[in-house]
Amino acid sequence: MTAKNRSFIDALWDFCCSLKLTVVSLILLAATSIIGTVIQQNRDPSEYLQLYGETTYRIFEALQLFDMYHSWWFLTLLALFALNLTACSIKRFPRVWRMVRQPVLTPEDSHYRTLSNMEEVVTKDSPENLRDKLAAVIKENFSAPTITEKDGRIHLYAEKGSWSRFGVYVTHISILVIFLGAIIGNVFGYKAFVSIVEGSEADQVWLRGTREPVDLGFTLRCESFSVTYYEGSMRPKEFKSLITVVENGEEVIKDRPVIVNDPLKHNGIVFYQSSYGPAGDPFFTFEVTERASGESQTYRLRKGQRQMLPGGASFRVADFAPSFQNFGPAARVDVMPTGSSPRSFTVLKNFPQFDQQRGGDYIFNFVDYKQRQYTGLQVAKDPGVWVVWAGCLLLVVGSMVAFFLSHRRIWVTIRSLDGKSGIMIGGSAHRNQPAFEGFFDDFKKKLREEVKGS
Repeated sequence: MTAKNRSFIDALWDFCCSLKLTVVSLILLAATSIIGTVIQQNRDPSEYLQLYGETTYRIFEALQLFDMYHSWWFLTLLALFALNLTACSIKRFPRVWRMVRQPVLTPEDSHYRTLSNMEEVVTKDSPENLRDKLAAVIKENFSAPTITEKDGRIHLYAEKGSWSRFGVYVTHISILVIFLGAIIGNVFGYKAFVSIVEGSEADQVWLRGTREPVDLGFTLRCESFSVTYYEGSMRPKEFKSLITVVENGEEVIKDRPVIVNDPLKHNGIVFYQSSYGPAGDPFFTFEVTERASGESQTYRLRKGQRQMLPGGASFRVADFAPSFQNFGPAARVDVMPTGSSPRSFTVLKNFPQFDQQRGGDYIFNFVDYKQRQYTGLQVAKDPGVWVVWAGCLLLVVGSMVAFFLSHRRIWVTIRSLDGKSGIMIGGSAHRNQPAFEGFFDDFKKKLREEVKGS
């Protein structure tokens, strides 16, 4: 029973450490991430029904494809990949730790035969004299060596960049830290939206996809909203909201401009300018002159609102266009004179003398209009963002150490050989072997020169 249990545990451990599991989990994560990009996430159900139809919608909803990154199966994939990464690191770390902390100080001849960079030299000088001379050469051209004597042999060992072997583990830890930050953001953060009409306030936002309200803990007030257009068109060039943040009855942020790519941040919540639109009917200001008497009077009214004129007639704004055939703002006015049928005509704001040519009892001058706007803000709260950034920093550092730095080692063994001294020189590097080979060739030449001189 114990052997069977141990055998199962060993098999499970090998499965967690296997390269196949790494490859499969990475492929599945990449494939599902593509699905999450193609299918827009956390939209309103009505949008999905209109786009996919009821049958497909129900299938996708059952598979949690509309909120994929919170689904149980995607989190399971992340957990499986994290488990695989952790198991591989645990399995390989003790060997690397021993290699760094307990290097081979007294290598046998068989050790030198395993090295691709190796040289043998014979000299008449004694091992004791060679020891100090070669130690000085190694220190000058590489690093200070460790000198060990064993079984009549003198061993010199020097290394550089031993800590670079841990770069891969820093990279592994960084990935786990990024996962942790993403989980913190998903659990304790949210993405929402809010629409605020000019001059009004909001202290709640609505979660994307669910439309559930979330209390902000403070109040946003939209002081004003403005939009500028490219010349000669109605294509928006810039739209801007002036936002005031009120907390505990005090204005902690006053008239903060919020534009695209310049969000407002407060209490860990970020507000992005994303949309805008008209809110309610506009107010129009008209100056009406009675042609017979020349008397003028100013009127302010809403669209569709009937306004009485001197002499018993009345008028109303039946329609409005902010840009009428590139002539600018225009209003269609209905005049209802007493005792005759109504008349309709267009008044242009940018051409105040235009209506004088029409004739009639009244001359209309379109002075101004005021359309209240609402500003649409995307809201994001992600308390794990700094954890993710820390993981990204670790990822960069770990990758640079793992790919651009190398653990380089040099061994030199001196032994007595029939009245002479035999010298074995070996070196290795776990990264960038061609560069180390060039260095080792130069190093061997300097050792030969020292030995020849002695």
